[in-house]
Amino acid sequence: MKERKDEKARQSRTISMEDGLLWGTHPVHEALEQEPERISEVILHSDRKGAKREEIIALAKGAGIRLSFVTSIHLVGPDAAQARHQGVVAKTTQAALLPFETLLANFSAGVLRGERPRLIVLDSMQDPHNLGAIIRSAHASGMSGVLITRERSAPLSGTAAKASAGAISHIDICQVVNLATALEKLKKVGAWIFGAVKEDAAQSIYTTDFNLPACVVVGSEGQGIRPLVRQHCDVLISIPMVGTLDSLNSSVAAGVIMFEMLRQSGI
Repeated sequence: MKERKDEKARQSRTISMEDGLLWGTHPVHEALEQEPERISEVILHSDRKGAKREEIIALAKGAGIRLSFVTSIHLVGPDAAQARHQGVVAKTTQAALLPFETLLANFSAGVLRGERPRLIVLDSMQDPHNLGAIIRSAHASGMSGVLITRERSAPLSGTAAKASAGAISHIDICQVVNLATALEKLKKVGAWIFGAVKEDAAQSIYTTDFNLPACVVVGSEGQGIRPLVRQHCDVLISIPMVGTLDSLNSSVAAGVIMFEMLRQSGI
């Protein structure tokens, strides 16, 4: 039987045991059946076959979980030598992930009730410390949820959970494959999309009216918001600064913006 096109093997993967892993055919299959919302990625050895493997693939696809096919899997860390992964490894998250359609429905319901739901959107945030810090600030500033990308994003690992100081368990978090499409759907239910950039021509956050249903997009530490995502932003915003530095750490910038939104809400 020929390998499917979407199962084309990539390079070998070295995975840390500290990333919150499940390994072995039966444990991964059971997790996909019982708690698929806690699985962020399933990695499979491309040369293995079997009915259970096909079930794992079907379950992952049905739940919208990322599938990666590799030529070999190497586990590193404590007890790695004793781990018999059988060519199947799953990365787990420290928080249950909310399906996008549920997040969208909740946002839409809030708009219809006359509320001002607010999301912080992270475009390819790759530092788990920054990810966790932003989640902590999002919870503290009353954001409705956090929307992150599935690809090129830091995992919701123990590192991110620790940086969030527990907030990761107290706020809705959703991962999507296509962020541009997700933003377009949010706009259709009433969201205004604000893109945080480092540009003089952008609108100051202190002259921006955030008292409306809003999604604030913060880009990755090095590249900022990707061009395709930027095209879906209604307003580009920036934080006025003095001094010789031209930018803030992404988690600090996100915090400043979210607490300005909280200030404007009058709470």
